[in-house]
Amino acid sequence: MRKIYTTQEMKNWVESQRKQNKSIGFVPTMGALHAGHLSLIKQCKADNDVCVASVFVNPTQFNNPEDLEKYPRHPEKDAELLEHANCDAVFFPTVEDIYPEGEKSESFDFNGLENQMEGKFRPGHFDGVGTIVNKFFEIIQPNCAYFGEKDFQQLRIIQTMVEKKGHHIEIVPMPIFREDDGLAMSSRNQRLSPEFRNASPKIYEILKKVNSLKNEFSPQEVKQRVEELFAQTDLELEYFAICDEETLHEISTWNDSENIRAFVAVYAGDIRLIDNLKID
Repeated sequence: MRKIYTTQEMKNWVESQRKQNKSIGFVPTMGALHAGHLSLIKQCKADNDVCVASVFVNPTQFNNPEDLEKYPRHPEKDAELLEHANCDAVFFPTVEDIYPEGEKSESFDFNGLENQMEGKFRPGHFDGVGTIVNKFFEIIQPNCAYFGEKDFQQLRIIQTMVEKKGHHIEIVPMPIFREDDGLAMSSRNQRLSPEFRNASPKIYEILKKVNSLKNEFSPQEVKQRVEELFAQTDLELEYFAICDEETLHEISTWNDSENIRAFVAVYAGDIRLIDNLKID
């Protein structure tokens, strides 16, 4: 596996692969890799001639400086896991290389997707996401890029950005990977205290109840019941929303959309966790 540390070296390497008519798949990550990330690498390897991963904790998508500071970083372990997963190249750029003129985000119009859910609680977050992913797409110019559905709003943002920027890149959504007890895998799970690690499976447990509650109650009534269920846990609910998958607008009736998904964000102590579930 090739370890690459500069933008120019990354551009040169992917250009050499393209000259050999090899298709390039890309998996962007912020490191602290887990089985969910590795499932993306596996699919990327299956679909493409070469698989490129990036490991970069992007400062412009953090609206909380403490969260950025405490975000887990294990580059050596990440490199081992990627090599074991048969990744062909990993890009470890520096902040100075990616942001030579300072840590500034481009301003994006994502057709209003950026104003829903995460956008309400994390101002500037999606401008940061759009900026870094667009930079990586311009450097690597992959044929396909892989994103997990745990960050479903991010996935929709990236799909919209690709359309608006005219990138010829297929965005491949990948299902959420879960622990045996249902907790969605996340790099932030490493920071959970034993008490909150034990409480966190309630997130998925409560999400799953939405599918049965929808047979008896309206979306607004389901929302109230979900809020009541979270109030009985040690988790602090930030938001719960039942939305159309395309627009991410909240629905008023179950007939408002053919593709509905429930979204949740909670605090487990000072660790913020998100999850979502498609509603059948």
